[in-house]
Amino acid sequence: MNNKDFIAALSAKEGLTTRDTQMLVNHIIAEMTAQFENGSQLSIQNFGQFEVKKKLERVIVNPSTGERMLVPPKLVLGFKASPNLKERMQKGGES
Repeated sequence: MNNKDFIAALSAKEGLTTRDTQMLVNHIIAEMTAQFENGSQLSIQNFGQFEVKKKLERVIVNPSTGERMLVPPKLVLGFKASPNLKERMQKGGES
């Protein structure tokens, strides 16, 4: 499902216009992004938890040339599904 399909399905389900639904989704994503940029974690009940984690710098070796390279530290976004979501997925997505 792409963004257009998601917005259409959500607007039909909630009885909103696609324009209003698109604006709402954009505001939600913008706020989530702002929280992640601040290093905050975000928990959504019955869905899961997003967390910004720092990966340390490390040395890797190119297997074909044997060249050693330093990979700089970086921030990555992690997601841990809630037990409720995991259970629903194991049942095939049924409610």
